[in-house]
Amino acid sequence: MRRLQHRLADEAGMSYVFVGLGLTALLGASMLAIDVGMLMTARNQVQNSADAGALGGAVALAFDDYDDRSATGPAVTSAMAAATANDVMGADVSVTPDDVEFPLDESGQPNRVQVTVYRTQGRDNPLNTLIASFFNMPTAGVAATATAETSPANGMTCVKPFTIPDKWQEVGDPPWDMDSTFDAFDNKGNPLPSGDADVYIPAADANGNANPNYTGYNNNTHRGTKLIIRAGTGNNIATSFYFSIAIAGVTGGSEYDWNIANCNKHVMRYGELLLQEPGNMVGPTISGVELLIAKDPAAYWDETAQKVAGSQYDGQSPRVFPIPLFDPVYYDEGKRSGRYADLKVANWIGFFAEELIGNEVHGRIIPIAGIRDGSIDAPDNLFPKAIRLVK
Repeated sequence: MRRLQHRLADEAGMSYVFVGLGLTALLGASMLAIDVGMLMTARNQVQNSADAGALGGAVALAFDDYDDRSATGPAVTSAMAAATANDVMGADVSVTPDDVEFPLDESGQPNRVQVTVYRTQGRDNPLNTLIASFFNMPTAGVAATATAETSPANGMTCVKPFTIPDKWQEVGDPPWDMDSTFDAFDNKGNPLPSGDADVYIPAADANGNANPNYTGYNNNTHRGTKLIIRAGTGNNIATSFYFSIAIAGVTGGSEYDWNIANCNKHVMRYGELLLQEPGNMVGPTISGVELLIAKDPAAYWDETAQKVAGSQYDGQSPRVFPIPLFDPVYYDEGKRSGRYADLKVANWIGFFAEELIGNEVHGRIIPIAGIRDGSIDAPDNLFPKAIRLVK
């Protein structure tokens, strides 16, 4: 009995109990520090992968083919390529064509790309745990979804300091081509008969609603269209005649030349009134375009692929730039009524400067990205598109 009482009171060996409890706590803390930390890092990386995939798909949707949403189309393949280019903890993510979807935006437009990427057991690419494996958790999974959209831009930067008229419906002397002139009024300012008057329908009506019958340029329909830019004569409104403008109201030949050869960060917005440059700017225009072409001399237009090839720039060639389009009706009314600010931004096009022939700039119309902010609404049918993550 006395021995039993002694055994019960004996504290020998209790240190092993505390050591065991301490090791368990240490393993738990290590699991939190190592495995949970690893999972949090993986979660950020897999979200980056999904974001890249959604943005890549939206870019392809806007600038390659808006209508092709097939498994082998540019939107799906670009989304998958962009997503898989981002590793998660040193290994590839899993993304299939079925993981690329095209949901509608809030207004019902099919302009979104949603991408889901995985590193999970179900995709045979789970993450391996370290400490958690001792607790019968040898692997863990992460996945992420992102949605990007291509939406109409209401602003543009790096705009060149000349503007041409937006496209109209040529009624008086069809078809509309590089030699067409806009004629809707006679010399006395009276409207021409409906069978003779050219028609321009702007991108939005007076209430800011998108015009389904907009006659202007379209970034899919007019992709690759040849366009000649040449100095305007008098007040004539011709397809390829440009008017020189002062970006942000700053005039002068040297500033004008610099704005062509470089990127002016001024944000030009839809509906903005433009200030014409005083004097003849043909010389500075040609000089600026020569400098621009010299920055990427090997770039050329690939007729088969319908895009710029041979550029030494990984991104966009400096020879691709936005040109503001003015409202021809607003200008025509202004020149007859003596209105001072008669050039109003109706849209923009992207333009690839191919070559100079005399005083003419020859090039191609190409889709281009713009800026979207909350300052003004942008009609759905504007030419430039803004690419942004929405979810």
